Amino acid sequence: MLPFPATFRLVGNHGVRGNAEKHTRTKSPLLKLHLSSKTVYNPKMLKLKRIVLVLLVLFGTGSVVFSQTDINDPKVRQEYLRGSITPEREWWDLIHYDLSVKFYPDKKMISGSNEISFKTLKPATRMQIDLQPPLAITRVKYKNSDLAFSREGNVYWIDFPESPEVGVESTILITYGGMPRESTNPPWSGGITWDHDDLGEDYIVTTCQGIGASIWWPNKDHGYDEPDRGVDVRITVPERLVAVSNGRLKDTIYNENEKSKTYHWQVKNPINNYAINANIGNYVSYGETYEGEGGTLDIQYWVLKHQLDVAKKQFVEVPRMLKAFEYWFGKYPFYEDGYKLVTVPYAGMEHQSSVTYGNWFRNGYRGRDLSFAGIGYLFDFIIVHESGHEWFGNNISMRDAADMWIHEGFTNYSENLFVEYHFGKEKGHDYVVGSRRMARNERTIIGEYGLNREGSGDMYYKGGNLLHTIRQVVNDDAKWRMILRGLNTDFAKKTVTTAQVENYISSKSGIDFSRVFDQFLRTTKIPEFRYKIEGRTLRYRYENVVDGFDMPVKVRINGTEKWLKPSATEMSFEAPDDILKFEVDKNFYVEVRKDD
Repeated sequence: MLPFPATFRLVGNHGVRGNAEKHTRTKSPLLKLHLSSKTVYNPKMLKLKRIVLVLLVLFGTGSVVFSQTDINDPKVRQEYLRGSITPEREWWDLIHYDLSVKFYPDKKMISGSNEISFKTLKPATRMQIDLQPPLAITRVKYKNSDLAFSREGNVYWIDFPESPEVGVESTILITYGGMPRESTNPPWSGGITWDHDDLGEDYIVTTCQGIGASIWWPNKDHGYDEPDRGVDVRITVPERLVAVSNGRLKDTIYNENEKSKTYHWQVKNPINNYAINANIGNYVSYGETYEGEGGTLDIQYWVLKHQLDVAKKQFVEVPRMLKAFEYWFGKYPFYEDGYKLVTVPYAGMEHQSSVTYGNWFRNGYRGRDLSFAGIGYLFDFIIVHESGHEWFGNNISMRDAADMWIHEGFTNYSENLFVEYHFGKEKGHDYVVGSRRMARNERTIIGEYGLNREGSGDMYYKGGNLLHTIRQVVNDDAKWRMILRGLNTDFAKKTVTTAQVENYISSKSGIDFSRVFDQFLRTTKIPEFRYKIEGRTLRYRYENVVDGFDMPVKVRINGTEKWLKPSATEMSFEAPDDILKFEVDKNFYVEVRKDD
């Protein structure tokens, strides 16, 4: 997903129609919930009218506090069902999706089916499948028999006559259809966009991060479980249009009676539900290959016919991106599925092996510089940022939406690593430091667990600067690069928690960063480095910090570099001469205050 700097007012389309305004989503804290990644939703809780509970999670990231709230509220109930590993989800492991969808542009309707392959982990007879109104399931088949089902808001309860056999792979076939929700502001509002390109042809796309893929197709809509064997996507459209989805194009079938075409795309790797997409328009394609760490990578570009010439000039950014990110993060994770860049009528999105692009074929973020130092104009932000998600977001994926910073913080950080690789370390540093001004520090980066509630938008700029600061403390670029590559190897194609990422970085660096993560992820406070100079004596301390925060900082005293390790207790340093010049290294995300 993209960040949006509120100070920018973006106008114009330059050949790719779309709306660049972002609605900042804020939610009242109906239920403060900080749960372990292994928390399972308990329906008995819903019988209680009001709850006050304090729970220590032994294997999670900290304590859990439920505020007093009406948890029979239908909205909270739906948030539970969407954001929790319910018993009706827990008993089965997702293996594969075989999704078929037909689009009717003139009616703004869809119809289709999803064959879901799964393995039974323990006996159960009720399955949760998610599909949001106004779409509706019309039939569910299992072993050639119809299954009973009922609806509760965004959830369908599917009832088996007896438990599927434990340890055995089974399939159900779900048929559905209707008039799906339209996106009013893609990609920040989910749904289907029924647009037209600059020449008047249909231009139809899907976006669903946050709101969930169940906005347009039935699935197990929770991040903890991805299909082990990927997904097949078959999209049927009027014969004049082309449909582009994830992975590789396996077949195109012409349906003469219906005057339509069905495009069959196949993904072999595990994939987030929200990373599965459909893009429909007057597309043409061209391609190239890239010799990378994983061998020969197939690259395809799908653009509208009238965009072809300008795309060929701008998309030279893709090999540069791959070269930088394979250096920092390791091999591109999805060689089997290829890499694809697809133009769309919105800014862009990190759909796995089908990265979408609407950046007006220019550098910066729709013509803007997010560093406020001119550095953002050196590269195409959408290609770099959204492709960075192939490593952080698609290869390494959050288990709970509250940990979305794993996707966005690391990918924001990847931008300055790209700059550093191609333009030098100083420009890379200036890029990430310059973006700090867009952090608001109004809400915490970590969201609310078990409720599908993301944290603050500060997960982008503050998250990137957190990682940049940790790199300074590690003070060993080879080790830091090893940590970034190690994350993408040791957690490859897995869903993870913040606790796992924190522990990994601390373990591999040999430095306990737990208080640093607490400070930046779980509070809105930026550490204050307070100091006072008295002749040769420097007195210093931290304020505005969590208990035990003692992050080292690099300073320069009379031009000489020195490391200090402040804490909340005042400390002092004696210089050989009177201190005439003092500064804290800008790469540490701290606010500096001089006491009188």
